Amino acid sequence: MQFSPAVSALQPSATIAAATKAKELKAQGKTIYEFTLGEPDFNTPLHIRQAAIEAMNAGKTHYTAAGGIPELRKAVCTAAQRDYGISIEPQNVIISNGAKHSIHNVLCAVCCPGDEVLIPTPYWVSYSALVELAGGIPILVDATEAQGFLPSVEQIAAQVTPRTKLIMLNSPCNPTGVVFPVDLLRQIGELAVRQNFYILSDEIYDKLIYPGWETCCMLTLGDEIASRTIVINGVSKAYAMTGWRIGWTIGEPALIKAIDKLQSQQTSNPCSISQYAALAALTGPQDCVAEMLTEFNKRREYVVRRFRDISGVSFVEPGGAFYLFFNVQSYFNKPLQGGVQVSNATDFCTALLEQAQVALVTGDAFGAEGYVRLSFATDMETLRVGIDRLAEFLQG
Repeated sequence: MQFSPAVSALQPSATIAAATKAKELKAQGKTIYEFTLGEPDFNTPLHIRQAAIEAMNAGKTHYTAAGGIPELRKAVCTAAQRDYGISIEPQNVIISNGAKHSIHNVLCAVCCPGDEVLIPTPYWVSYSALVELAGGIPILVDATEAQGFLPSVEQIAAQVTPRTKLIMLNSPCNPTGVVFPVDLLRQIGELAVRQNFYILSDEIYDKLIYPGWETCCMLTLGDEIASRTIVINGVSKAYAMTGWRIGWTIGEPALIKAIDKLQSQQTSNPCSISQYAALAALTGPQDCVAEMLTEFNKRREYVVRRFRDISGVSFVEPGGAFYLFFNVQSYFNKPLQGGVQVSNATDFCTALLEQAQVALVTGDAFGAEGYVRLSFATDMETLRVGIDRLAEFLQG
């Protein structure tokens, strides 16, 4: 059987591939210190789980509207007022099967063949693949460690052409944890207005920002910028609900209608039970979010402190999310544990897993050769032992 060119050219998700390899080794009875997947290690809060049970018992197990139940769309609007101080209506919101699905919907709805999509690097592994699946062309805007992994407006402007359809932003960012300053977001928004392209703002980590850092929702930067902004969000990260698969898009009514039409043919509605759980997440007590953020910050401070003591690695301190993205190029072509030598980050991660049983994700997949990503969404003991083993591996 011959497959479509789009699928044939598609690379599997590097984060999922790394996690799968770690699971295979665990199944063989090996102890693996895993830092691959970007998901909270906490259980979904009790009141959210209880809402799902109540929804099932109440018979809410049937089809819903393709774009989500009205109560949840309204709850997204209420949360936007509470969290951002902005007013939107349900006609500006559509619910989908997770934030990744929401992103794919937007790209499929707006990209024509040959349209260019700007993506600052490092970037989440799926961005470029989703652009290509939608018929677009990903244009990477390199932001280096020296500039804090933040692209300058001048760099972005230099890549804008008449074929530029939109830019994809992610703050806080996966994989770097970098938080885009409000002024930088405003400058990018003003550029989009002047040059007539759109902004896809992936704000899935917006509730995971640590003390000392500040960003904003792109929709708060004035009417002109808001009219060119499409916001992606969901319950996965803030409420520890990765498996529930609920995300949403906020945009102009015409775009939401187009996505609703697409989704009606593509997947129909998101899981009905998950929608009622997400409703409880948005409308219920928010203490759980603050508690998880506090714990993540303890881990972040520990990881940053430990890595500052490891010679030969460098990084930008994360201000949000739960990742450390660090440079290992100084260890290329030098003896590591077991006498192995590597020349790139992918081989580095493979050797680290085989020699030290520590699972990380190569930065090659994020558009940043020579870097690797560690997720600190795990318990402190696993972090302690895993970092100890990493340090021993580097010593050779």
